[in-house]
Amino acid sequence: MSSQATSPKPAVRFASRGSSHYDVALAMFCVVLIVSNIAATKGIEVGSGSLALGPVQLWPIVTDGGAILFPVAYILGDVIGEVYGFAAARRAIVVGFAMAVLASVTFWLVQHAPAASFYENQAAFESVVGPVAQIVLASLAGYVVGQFLNAWVLVAMKRRTAEKGLVARLIASTGVGEIADTLIFCAIAATAIGIDSFGVFLNYFVVGVLFKVAVEIAVMPVTVAVIGWLKRREPTYWDARTAA
Repeated sequence: MSSQATSPKPAVRFASRGSSHYDVALAMFCVVLIVSNIAATKGIEVGSGSLALGPVQLWPIVTDGGAILFPVAYILGDVIGEVYGFAAARRAIVVGFAMAVLASVTFWLVQHAPAASFYENQAAFESVVGPVAQIVLASLAGYVVGQFLNAWVLVAMKRRTAEKGLVARLIASTGVGEIADTLIFCAIAATAIGIDSFGVFLNYFVVGVLFKVAVEIAVMPVTVAVIGWLKRREPTYWDARTAA
C-alpha cells in the first residue's frame, strides 16, 4: 500500500524589526497619523446641488481633510505587517498611538496657555486645533481597532499562503480595517466638523471607506514594489531562523 507524498508547507518569513528600514517606516507611520489628525479638522464638500435617497444624502460628497493622507497609514501598516510581522505592526500601532496623544495634549496646553499681548490669532488657532482633541479621540479609537484588524488579517492570511496571494491579502486586510476604522472615526468625529444628520453621516462613512480602499488599490503596484524592495534588502527576511 503506497501513500502519496505531500509537499512541505512553505515557510512563512518575517524580517527582524531591528533594522533601519523598519525605523524609517515607523517614523513615516507616526508622521502620517499626526498630520492626518490635524488635517481632519476641516470638513470637505465636493460637488454642487443636492441629491438624496430618503434620509440618505448621496450628493455632494462629504469627507474631511484627513482623508487626503490617512490612507497612507494603512499602506505603511500593510508594508510593516507583511515584511516584519504582527509584533512589529503592533509596536508601530502603539508608538503611533502615543505620538498622537502627545500631539493632542500639546495642542490643548498651547490653546489654553495665556496668549501674548501682540498675538492676534488666538481665535483662529482655537478654531483649527480646538476640535483636534475630539478628532484625535475619534482617530485613536478607530485607528487602534482598524490597524489591529488590518495587521491581524494580513498576517493570518500570510500564514496560510506564505509568499503567494500578496495582493489579495493587502486588499482584504485594508478593506476590513478601513470599514471598522472609518465607522468608529465617523461616529465620534462627525459633530466636530459640523455633521448633524444621519444622511450626511452615512455619506461621510461610505465615501470614506470607498475612497481609502480605492487609494489602496490605485497605489497597489507601488506598495507591492516597496514590499519586494524591502524583502530583498532585509537579510533576516530570508534567514531560516525567522521562518514561522
